[in-house]
Amino acid sequence: MNLSSRLAEVAVQLPDKPAYVFEGERSTYGELNASVSKFASGLYNMGIRQGDHIALLLGNSPQFVIGLYGALRLGATVIPINPIYTPDEIGYILLNGDVKAVIALDLLVPLFAQAQGRLPLLKHVIICETPQGKEKGILLPEQMKSFTNVLQSGDAHFQGPELQDDDVAVILYTSGTTGKPKGAMLTHKNLYSNAQDIANYLKINENDRVIATLPMFHVFCLTVALNAPLMNGGTVLIVPKFSPKKIFRLAREQQATIFVGVPTMYNFLYQYEGGSAEDFRTLRLCISGGSSMPVALLKNFEQKFKVIVSEGYGLSEASPVTCFNPLDRPRKPGSIGTSIMNVENKVVNEFGEEVPVGEVGELVVRGPNVMKGYYKMPEETAHALRDGWLHTGDLARMDEEGYFYIVDRKKEMIIVGGYNVYPREVEEVLYSHPDVVEAAVVGVPDPDYGEAVKGFVVSKNPQLTEEALIEYCRQHLAKYKVPSSIEFLEELPKNTTGKILRRVLKERLISSHS
Repeated sequence: MNLSSRLAEVAVQLPDKPAYVFEGERSTYGELNASVSKFASGLYNMGIRQGDHIALLLGNSPQFVIGLYGALRLGATVIPINPIYTPDEIGYILLNGDVKAVIALDLLVPLFAQAQGRLPLLKHVIICETPQGKEKGILLPEQMKSFTNVLQSGDAHFQGPELQDDDVAVILYTSGTTGKPKGAMLTHKNLYSNAQDIANYLKINENDRVIATLPMFHVFCLTVALNAPLMNGGTVLIVPKFSPKKIFRLAREQQATIFVGVPTMYNFLYQYEGGSAEDFRTLRLCISGGSSMPVALLKNFEQKFKVIVSEGYGLSEASPVTCFNPLDRPRKPGSIGTSIMNVENKVVNEFGEEVPVGEVGELVVRGPNVMKGYYKMPEETAHALRDGWLHTGDLARMDEEGYFYIVDRKKEMIIVGGYNVYPREVEEVLYSHPDVVEAAVVGVPDPDYGEAVKGFVVSKNPQLTEEALIEYCRQHLAKYKVPSSIEFLEELPKNTTGKILRRVLKERLISSHS
């Protein structure tokens, strides 16, 4: 079984059930499955074959869903790319990923018109029209095809080749903290097992209506808000762009049952004055991932909206989910929960030996969801996959009940005079201050202690001073953990999923001192 064959199965069982709703338009499972077959057939007619690489440069839309599942049905390998990446970033992935065809927004037509000579393997560019593209008067060059035409040219009864579990279904380029992004190769088994396991773990069924506002090109949304609901007959509420106003209205109008977001989204929803518990009345579950959620925010959000927020953990290399707070036992604030079914997590020291309960070490993972390796990077693959375990690079601890807690990224730990300082611990204290909206902490060079702690804060109170906030930290933290300085910013840098980028804050400090 794989994502494509499971979709076909659900379409037979529930042909008239809405598979997705987008901007008020809905498509049933029967209609979606027919579109997927037609698109796969259209690609085949263009000369795309099993094993060819197809890049998706699209936002959240029906075209993304049809393009993804259509390519998978044909046995092609899909490479989702953030469409707002720079030309250099896109060019690197297309070149490194040996991409033969691209499905892209019309706003990117000029980019592909210029890049043709530099991408020798790229044979086909399929363009999706957008209202913004029409406004700008973007015309389709002769050598490019429209998504609509490819779809209409296909056969709804197209079957596609037999797919093997170990065939690479998707290559996800991870935004590496150092160097170029690496392409994590996820097989059909990886993606299907994780989608099915998380759907079963969260008890997603045909009555669920899941808000998909995180970017679909990111693995968190791809598995939890798109693939998992489609595996069990749920309805995906596709939101092209996150806005608190839109989410509250959609949840109310569509009677949403599950919201999937990152901590920054929860913060925006919490701060938005136009939202109420009544808007979220039908939600049975809020899911948070992508980065650790400050406990103060989690408690405030739950209190305001009368809904449980359950945190999980995952990474691109694991398709992505490895841990989740169980629904049938108490959820522990600050914890990423326990291992999901079929997946093992453990905490180890530098020799790969499991550490005692409560001690901090590196989180390692194994299961049917763990990637095949990095595309064309054997050394990086050998470093990440050792003795059957995926080394995550995240520092964690486990309690006596098997609940895991992410302490921080291994590379982001700050060492002050020989003492380990985990940025998250300091950020939790900053977030607990009533005037702090967002906070991030990084290490800066210090002549006496090697490193010192520096905080960056967004405050809703213009009267809040650096001195007052440092004094607040002194009351809650050991002396060596207290920030030596705090800088107030209008906003913190974030990636497309809303994750705060400490790396960018460090780079900003380096450039200001150079």
